[in-house]
Amino acid sequence: MDIKGLIRDIPDFPKPGIVFRDITTLLSDAEGLRYTIDTLTEKCQAANLSPDYIVGMESRGFLFGVPLAYQLNAGFVPVRKPGKLPAAVHQVEYELEYGTDSLEIHQDALENHHSVLIVDDLMATGGTAKATAELLEKIGCNVLGFAFIIELKALKGRQKLPDLPIINLVEY
Repeated sequence: MDIKGLIRDIPDFPKPGIVFRDITTLLSDAEGLRYTIDTLTEKCQAANLSPDYIVGMESRGFLFGVPLAYQLNAGFVPVRKPGKLPAAVHQVEYELEYGTDSLEIHQDALENHHSVLIVDDLMATGGTAKATAELLEKIGCNVLGFAFIIELKALKGRQKLPDLPIINLVEY
C-alpha cells in the first residue's frame, strides 16, 4: 500500500513557503492506519528493536507510539512540552530555528536500565528527536533507535541524531 497517497499536502502552512504534511487523512483511513502500524511494527522487528518502552513525543508521536507499544509488547511513555505533566519531571532544553524550547518526562517514568525506542509522526530537522534522545540518555536509558512515519530528507535531520537505527515509512 502507498500511504504517501493518504497524506495530504497543505501549502503555505503554517507560513508561506512551507508544505505541511497532514496525517489526519492517513489517520481517518482504517486500512491505511492499520497498514501504517503493522508496517512500522514489522520494520522494528526486522531491525531487532525490542524496547522495554516506546517513548512518543507530543503530540502526534502519541498516536503512533501507543499502538506500536502494544504490538511490540512494550510500555508507552510520553515526552511532553513544559507544564503538561503533573508530577516531578526531568527536562531538556533545545534550540529551535528562532529561540529555544524544552521537553519533559516524569522522573519516575523510566529507570537507567530501560531500553527505549523514540517514535514520532515526522522527522524534519531532527531537533526534537535529538533532544528527546538527550533527555533519555541523561536518565541513563539505552536508546535503541528512532521510528517515524514521515522523513523530510532535504532537512537532513538524520545528521543530528546518534548513530542508531532510524526507521521511516515515507520520504519526501
